[in-house]
Amino acid sequence: MPGLLLRFIALLIFVSPAYAEEPDSLINTTPAKLRFSFENITLPGNEQMGLLGGTFLYDVNEWLSLGSGSYGAVTGQRGGFITLGLATELRKELWKDIEINGGIFAGAGGGRSALQGGGLMLRSHLGASFRSTWGNVGGGISYVDFPNGHSHSIQPYIAYEYPFSTLIASGWPDRQEVESEAGSDIASSESEFAVVSRTYRVPAGVLTDSGLPQHPTVNLLGVAWQRYLSESTFLKIEAEGAMGGQSNGYMQILLGGGYRFRVTDSTALKASASLGVAGGGSVATGGGLLLDASLALQQHITSNLFVEFGGGYVNAPDGDFRATSLNAKLGYSYNMPDLQGGAASPASLADYNQHNMRTRVVHQTYLKNDPQWRNHHANLNVSLFGFQGDYFLTDMFYLSGQGIAAYNGQAGGYMTGLVGGGVHLPVSESPLFVDLELLGGAAGGGGLDVGGGMVWQGNAGLGYRFSGPYSLIASYGRIQAPGGNFKAHVLGVSLAYHFAIFAR
Repeated sequence: MPGLLLRFIALLIFVSPAYAEEPDSLINTTPAKLRFSFENITLPGNEQMGLLGGTFLYDVNEWLSLGSGSYGAVTGQRGGFITLGLATELRKELWKDIEINGGIFAGAGGGRSALQGGGLMLRSHLGASFRSTWGNVGGGISYVDFPNGHSHSIQPYIAYEYPFSTLIASGWPDRQEVESEAGSDIASSESEFAVVSRTYRVPAGVLTDSGLPQHPTVNLLGVAWQRYLSESTFLKIEAEGAMGGQSNGYMQILLGGGYRFRVTDSTALKASASLGVAGGGSVATGGGLLLDASLALQQHITSNLFVEFGGGYVNAPDGDFRATSLNAKLGYSYNMPDLQGGAASPASLADYNQHNMRTRVVHQTYLKNDPQWRNHHANLNVSLFGFQGDYFLTDMFYLSGQGIAAYNGQAGGYMTGLVGGGVHLPVSESPLFVDLELLGGAAGGGGLDVGGGMVWQGNAGLGYRFSGPYSLIASYGRIQAPGGNFKAHVLGVSLAYHFAIFAR
């Protein structure tokens, strides 16, 4: 689904190379921060666009951070403009609570006209931040450039950072049976991850960007993640894209919070409110800001697996779009160690299970497989960039989520997000392996003829595992839209980082 899906997965699991892999050594926590920023950029014709950014940065050392980020329009006339990409930052502490920092973001995506050209967006910044009890606040000067769209802007920005720590083991440590250390029980925090199917019911009288009546339904597919701050209160983020109706290319990222009221040990009512960036697919979201309120019933099937059914209302205050919302979720709840700094020994984690994961930085090229696969520039290949996350159920089988966006080939605004599964097959005792995977989801934008937005993709990859947590994978695949003329061969290469988390 518009690169939102993978953007979301990347935010959850993109990590910097970490720490000792020996079973008997300590596992250190990794300092990290979630940053929100806002700036008002100037486009050709003196047009103004408010840009909201969200970035996860993980500390590699005392002066360097790496991570992933996304930027989207929330004011102006470009609702639906969204990019995702890699971010890096250098920092230097001047005084106890003040630091200066400078960084670069390189992303792909776009949407809402051709200002982004092929889809490449570059952003650099120089600023400072001040530590406080409630997080870090700061600001500075940023420079935003769309090299393929011949547009650039320099402006001030403001930012808020939420610092935290996460416990991650680099590589895939050997699983060992250990005895719990007396008195070493580690506090945990509850989280939920779910796949979301959503339908918007649009009332009569709502118009599209072009002034025509909005199609009465918009079907969305995406993912959602919630973290509980207490037994009842939670924060949440959702990323979804259109894959049904007549609004392919529509996407949304929502951030909010809510309250859970337990009816029984396995049943709960949940009320929440969110805001975020949204647009594309001719949906009239104006500047791009979307507000959402919802109420849901959650029922646990097992201690971890749950289903959830909800309804609500969404409104774009700067546009014509509004709708009632119906959604269904299939999710998994889990608890992770909640450590703020320090380290943990394997014995202290005896109550937690080790979960092997892999995150990939992905480059793909679409090669034409149908003369009418695009509405324009049909003879140009499309270059894309994004992320893929894999959760290994066993040493052989894994679940996967992929989100990528175009940056070259005059397809700016095209994004896709897919979920599925794969098979991981080592080649004898060598460092080589084969990955076979099948994914499905939503796509749209950039003039690619994806019909209602549903696509599927199959990949076969040959990988090489280095002596450490990294591997390199070359792949060949095929992507196709059942409801449109979009068909393409897919050449891919990805750099993967292997790590393990601990949950119960």
